[in-house]
Amino acid sequence: MEVIVSTSILSADFGKLAEAVELCERSGVDRIHVDVMDGHFVPNITIGPVVTAAVRKYTKLPIAAHLMIENPGDYIDAFIDAGADLVGVHVECYGERRVACRAYGQYPKEIDVLDVPALVKDLRRIRARGKQACVTINPGTPVECLAQVLNEVDAVLIMSVNPGFSGQKFMPSALTKIMWLRAQGFKRDIAVDGGVNAETAPAVVKAGANVLITASYFFSSQDHRGVVEALKRLGS
Repeated sequence: MEVIVSTSILSADFGKLAEAVELCERSGVDRIHVDVMDGHFVPNITIGPVVTAAVRKYTKLPIAAHLMIENPGDYIDAFIDAGADLVGVHVECYGERRVACRAYGQYPKEIDVLDVPALVKDLRRIRARGKQACVTINPGTPVECLAQVLNEVDAVLIMSVNPGFSGQKFMPSALTKIMWLRAQGFKRDIAVDGGVNAETAPAVVKAGANVLITASYFFSSQDHRGVVEALKRLGS
């Protein structure tokens, strides 16, 4: 499958955000990834619709808004209005969480049983606005809970780290989830976010993923175009 490279601006210099976005374009990146964190669903606070709208001014590339926030349904329209082409919501916001992660300050958030109707409602809202709907799953949540919603999504995002911070080490358990999705006959995009680099990306693509999200690996490189080209060659 053709590999799509998406760069997360979480690792960019926010004082030079326009230049960072332009660098992504010059380097052959396919998509801009916006990591949205609220300090509740994850233990960090990043950016929201205002910065997403600012990014939109400087690029024609598709923008993916990854909502690592509580009550994502309340913000779907705001991010679409800000210019997001794809909106990703976490399954852990749709279902009763495990005892160890129900309270504020308990991370990572995980579930075992998905509230399918609630999730489908929000996914259909995204698609009704003409945008792509993505469902995202944390490392500790069983991938099998997605079985009933796969026909409602344009993409699945597999977290290969516990969300909240950039620069974490890749969790190999993500590979099993990717293979499970492809074994179900899921033929749409499978993205992987967390620790994707030259060492981990080959296994990710071999398992069946076709969207590689990179943050620190891209922005810390001295050869940005070389990074993108190397990742894309994995799909050939």
